[in-house]
Amino acid sequence: MKAKVRLYVEHPLGQGQPLPLSKEQAHYLFGVMRLGLGDNVALFNGADGEWQATVAEAGKRGGTLTCTAQTAPLAMPPDLWLCFAPIKKARTDFIVEKAAEMGARRILPVATEFTNSERIRQDRLQAHAIEAAEQCGGTFVPQVAELQRLDRLLADWPEDRSLMFCDESAAGQALTLHGKPGSWAILIGPEGGFSPAERARLAALPYACPVALGPRILRADTAAVAAMTLWQTTFGDWA
Repeated sequence: MKAKVRLYVEHPLGQGQPLPLSKEQAHYLFGVMRLGLGDNVALFNGADGEWQATVAEAGKRGGTLTCTAQTAPLAMPPDLWLCFAPIKKARTDFIVEKAAEMGARRILPVATEFTNSERIRQDRLQAHAIEAAEQCGGTFVPQVAELQRLDRLLADWPEDRSLMFCDESAAGQALTLHGKPGSWAILIGPEGGFSPAERARLAALPYACPVALGPRILRADTAAVAAMTLWQTTFGDWA
């Protein structure tokens, strides 16, 4: 019987592998989802693909699952990073969730000159990425990096990675993306936009491609979804 619950675990997965459950996982599986002995659960850990497991032990404070068969191999997303300036809490959560669903391999919060939020909870955002992967059927979970300043990110930038720089000042221009498939990153600015100095620096980078996202200035969370859609349909695994 196909599993009705999909769960991310931090354990190796393989034929016959037993997996101990934490108190929180046991509560979710047995208290919330009402699973019992012999029921199936779909598991993934971001490295070993997806596996079907059977409930071998069920209790209020713990339990054990046993892997029975691999149901899908590890499917890596394209080599795409999403870099964005954090905004309000719920909208930052939205960006991370959609980035995981839409195929980002790495998620990098960046502090720009006009960034409103000066700190993030990296562990909470990573949990949102895991939940998004659980819901969308992905077998890979993107890493959410710690917040870092944009100038430091650019100073250490790998020159073989192209950068899609979403320039709100170009609203109304043609929606075009130049370059070739390979390693890419998308950069979304803050609600106040990039500063003139930041825009000038980005425009001067040899690996950067400024892109307009249509005739209107988009909110940062909307821009992230629009930019990832444009990239995926041009160079990604939607093409």
